[in-house]
Amino acid sequence: MSISNVTILTPSVLTLIGIPGLESVQSWIGIPFCAMYLTAVLGNSWLLSIIRSERSLREPMYLFLGMLAATDIALSTSVVPKMLGIFWFHASEIYFDACLLQMWLIHTFQCIESGILLAMALDRYVAICSPLRHAAIFTQQLVTQIGVAVTLRAAILVAPCLVLIKCRLHLYHTTVISHSYCEHMAIVKLAAGNIRVNKVYGLFVAFTVVGCDLTVITLSYVQIFMAVFRLPQKEARLKAVHTCVPHICVFLQLYLLAFFSFFTHRFGGHIPPYIHILFSSIYLVVPPCLNPLVYGAKTKQIRIQVTKMFRS
Repeated sequence: MSISNVTILTPSVLTLIGIPGLESVQSWIGIPFCAMYLTAVLGNSWLLSIIRSERSLREPMYLFLGMLAATDIALSTSVVPKMLGIFWFHASEIYFDACLLQMWLIHTFQCIESGILLAMALDRYVAICSPLRHAAIFTQQLVTQIGVAVTLRAAILVAPCLVLIKCRLHLYHTTVISHSYCEHMAIVKLAAGNIRVNKVYGLFVAFTVVGCDLTVITLSYVQIFMAVFRLPQKEARLKAVHTCVPHICVFLQLYLLAFFSFFTHRFGGHIPPYIHILFSSIYLVVPPCLNPLVYGAKTKQIRIQVTKMFRS
């Protein structure tokens, strides 16, 4: 993106160009994104309906899974409809305030998703390492409090990104965002002023959320596997590992895509822009699409309920 000497005072409208370099095939790229979005919405809605209707699935693990499903629906809905509008209908314009709102929603839901994965890891840690105390520790009240705390943490941490853009950045080189959605650094890089504070705070949020959550999740699973391999019966070991497999699959596919998107955006100057934009878009759509499939296939209780629904 070329930077001109002309500056614009807080534009009312911005333009999202989609995936730079692939404009000619964006209409085709929209097809798999639409399919993944429909899979995410339908799959997670189905998961929510199963957890809500079946009383045997009111355990903490499934309540956290319900929170994750609701977050996935919200995250994909805040991104994909506008993205498809750009790809298929060339609806590339977006109001400045609407762009900031989309940015805040995307990053807030990302933080919430990370927090829920952390809560699920701690739930599995207590369930496997201290099974007799699990019911006393993870009460429904605590699960509700964790859900509220995770949501507030995300909203409070991301809100200053919005405030810093609105209060500090008034002059912009261009109104064209070389992206398919409104991402924090993509907006900040349009500004003509000093953006160091915005960059530093963005890194602070990323390392605070991902760094803390990733560390605790990793330590939890290390302790889980240490406890599992000390179990005397082979069946007990297999059962314990099997309950962790869906969480580990979701955890890996989310954070691997997140790290690739994060580091290529900040340090991958030699990587073509369309590679970064494509992967950062995939990062927001693929996890919500895969999560219900992973949990539906790997979680016995949910698999049983799905079978009952098909039979009925």
